[in-house]
Amino acid sequence: MNEIRYSSTRGKVKGLTASQAILEGLAKDGGLFMPDHIPALSEPVDSLMGKSYQEVAYEVMRLFLTDYTEEELKKCIEGAYDEKFDTEEIAPVAKADGAYYLELFHGKTIAFKDMALSILPYLMTVAAEKNGITNKIEILTATSGDTGKAAMAGFADVPGTGIVVFFPKGGVSRFQELQMVTQKGDNTAVVAIHGNFDDAQTAVKQIFGDEAFGKRLAENGIQLSSANSINIGRLVPQVVYYVWSYLKLRENGELLSGEQINICVPTGNFGNILAAYFAKRMGLPVNKLICASNDNRVLTDFFETGVYDKNREFFLTTSPSMDILVSSNLERLIYLSCGEDAAANRVLMRMLKNTGRYYVTQDMKNFMKDFVGGCATEAETGARIRDLYEKSGYIIDPHTGVASAVYQAYREKTGDSTKTVIASTASPYKFSKAVMEAVDGSVDEELSDWEIIDLLKERSGVPIPPAVEEIRTAEVRHKTECDPAEMEETVAKLLGI
Repeated sequence: MNEIRYSSTRGKVKGLTASQAILEGLAKDGGLFMPDHIPALSEPVDSLMGKSYQEVAYEVMRLFLTDYTEEELKKCIEGAYDEKFDTEEIAPVAKADGAYYLELFHGKTIAFKDMALSILPYLMTVAAEKNGITNKIEILTATSGDTGKAAMAGFADVPGTGIVVFFPKGGVSRFQELQMVTQKGDNTAVVAIHGNFDDAQTAVKQIFGDEAFGKRLAENGIQLSSANSINIGRLVPQVVYYVWSYLKLRENGELLSGEQINICVPTGNFGNILAAYFAKRMGLPVNKLICASNDNRVLTDFFETGVYDKNREFFLTTSPSMDILVSSNLERLIYLSCGEDAAANRVLMRMLKNTGRYYVTQDMKNFMKDFVGGCATEAETGARIRDLYEKSGYIIDPHTGVASAVYQAYREKTGDSTKTVIASTASPYKFSKAVMEAVDGSVDEELSDWEIIDLLKERSGVPIPPAVEEIRTAEVRHKTECDPAEMEETVAKLLGI
């Protein structure tokens, strides 16, 4: 098997191995690492039928992570996908009201980020050994709600690592905030910033690009890496569950051999749907990739017009992980769409930085024709959660509600009856108040968060996940706050340098 090498979408960092790209996280030129080609599945997808999630993960991931030995990769996979997940299937597929919900929330933090962040610490520690790294690896991450907790849960007390997470104060759900600020682990730190997710993400990228700060860290035996979906070590494990969902539908007799599916993904930073696109490029029979947005519809407008414009009102919604105006992983698709021309991509990213907008050529737009954008308002999302519950008894969280509403509208508009997998990205318990307001029309304001969670259990019949029960009595350990401009110095203080 040919070794895959990774290069930056902006052209100045080239030829890294998979383990080197995972350690770097974000390229020093500000770009994202991409493989020199997207490998095809080595066998027809049907040949993987009957295999466990772990076995499917190995068959997919080995094609991208070519400098990991079979023993190393299998050890990473076995360490990640174990009893931390509350179901042996890891990612079950539920059928409700004519669509298939790929449940990605059965891990420790009850959100889809667990699927990749359970394995990233293993991939990273193996990568450090392979590359003779003796520095402490400090993970620096911005979160719109879920990545932060999942990353901390993955890296907590992992030898040779530390993690600092920034989240927008007031821009995540109360439960998401509690998950983060109660996180245990001597190597974990959480900081609330006075701004939105885009402010946090922009500042994190600037810290990565600050050579003087990098030198200061190196002098203290520290190097930065990222657990955001900008890290290729996050993206590759996400490809696995789309292949897995197809295999589940084949095994259950829902699909004929070679029959195409649509995949609908609630989308913020664009990593999750990009992984579905990678799966299609590998040979998975996929028709359309439906990119679902909430009121922050920057991606919907982009796929409709070819113009990406973040100069617009920013909305805080009940689906906070999608409250994003700069979708970082879209850069990877842009890079592919312009023929992997790093110089052309650099021009567009410079336009985005300087003016807040860019536009693509007709050829690039044609390249992205597999993608369809759609959005759902808060009212449409709530109505869809209620409608699905009334029709099937199945309860979904607001992010999944956005995707379900967008899929319903897409199907009515186009008449496309292709069987569709909807990425169900979080447990309804993570957003219990918004879910109960959708299902019941309103929630008694006197009820506490925990009383609402208990009410949701009554209504859904689904047991309360251990991750929720743990938060009930957990101590708040992290209380640091800062402005975006103070983030770099805050990192320095937390690291004691």
